[in-house]
Amino acid sequence: MKKSRLIHVGAAFLTATLALTACAGGGNADDDSKKLTFMFRGGEDEKKAYEAVIAQYEKDTGVDVEVIVTTADDYSTKLKATITGRQVPDVFYIAPGEVQSFVNSGVIMDITEHVEGSDVVNLDNIWQYGVDSYRYDGTVQGQGAIYAMPKDVGPFSMGYNKTMFEEAGIDIPDPDQPYTWDEWLDIAKKLTKDNDGDGELDQWGTGLNITWNLQSFVWSNGGDWLSEDGKTVTVDTPEFAEALQFMADVENKHGVTPSTAQAQTLDTYQRWMKGEIGFFPVGPWDVSTYQTLDFDWDLMPYPVGSTGEPATWIGTLGIAASATTEHPDEAIDLLLYLTANEEGQQALVDANIQIPNLIDVAEEWAAEEGAVPANRKEFLDVVQTYGRALPANRTYNGEWYDELFTNIQPVLDGDMTAEEYLKEAQPKMQSFLDAANADAEMSSVN
Repeated sequence: MKKSRLIHVGAAFLTATLALTACAGGGNADDDSKKLTFMFRGGEDEKKAYEAVIAQYEKDTGVDVEVIVTTADDYSTKLKATITGRQVPDVFYIAPGEVQSFVNSGVIMDITEHVEGSDVVNLDNIWQYGVDSYRYDGTVQGQGAIYAMPKDVGPFSMGYNKTMFEEAGIDIPDPDQPYTWDEWLDIAKKLTKDNDGDGELDQWGTGLNITWNLQSFVWSNGGDWLSEDGKTVTVDTPEFAEALQFMADVENKHGVTPSTAQAQTLDTYQRWMKGEIGFFPVGPWDVSTYQTLDFDWDLMPYPVGSTGEPATWIGTLGIAASATTEHPDEAIDLLLYLTANEEGQQALVDANIQIPNLIDVAEEWAAEEGAVPANRKEFLDVVQTYGRALPANRTYNGEWYDELFTNIQPVLDGDMTAEEYLKEAQPKMQSFLDAANADAEMSSVN
């Protein structure tokens, strides 16, 4: 899938830039001009939406805002360059995995008093998961001061090709009763077909990406990546191994996904877009693109493992203000307009790039008649009931987490069992985690 990884900023980089950021200026304009810079990443739909929102903000406030937009892949590199060059944007996107590093290095501003004292912000009406993702007390992320506000929350839901189901005579999934793994696999087998009779499959039950879908299967089976205290990597458990092995078998044993060769010719995201795949993940960021698909689709709960409960992850991006901006009041005002103002939020929602950040608006949005997807409520169910943060969000960096996926291909190819691989991977991951925790402690002391 074409999803961008969380941005991880290393301790060494931020330690080196600590002195620089202390004297960096956010905007280059003088106090009279009140010009701000806002840096974010996104595609054309997001760019158009933000341009409209910013234009309205400029009209309402008289503050000029220079918009700097990058692709998702380029954002991390370009943001680091602004920090090193002492040209930190006044307002910019931040990922949860950056919070500890940016706070300890003095890059972003503590906005707690502004948020809690604002007439614009009602924290009871903003997703708690989103707000808590940008809290940090100097030791534990998820509590303490607020250093950014969520621009959105991104529930990573399971989608299905409704047209394919109907043509196969299969009942539409119950939005309130998830499939078991076996039930889900059985339907995936029924949807895997050679439609043109040439002896090769041209339709598949699913096409999941291990990097973005393993979490759901592991969590639903009672496994996890970390111990509760965040000190120990816990991937070498039977529950974790069973989930990874199931995902590997879906591809190399049951054959309900495109082969590696077929995926290289046309990846599974493209095949889903062409209507060749039955089950596929869907995030709110996909909805604007999926409006023009040639088939009907909808959302359903993730299939469940041994716990009997669905699980998936929730993405989020936040918007922070530079700790060295020349216009702190205006920067915070813009930040809150983009994250908590109902008019600003509505423009982003209308562009089909996110679910509403405001809970009351989200509930109205989910109940809208004739909406696509019809089961928008599933997005909210993920946020309210069974979604979780990605494992690396609560650690100083994500190298330990990325290590799991570095050499996982032999498992997916059937050349190594999940249990064998996880026993090898755990100590390597633990070494990276220990280093991350040490860096976090050193950075906090500094």
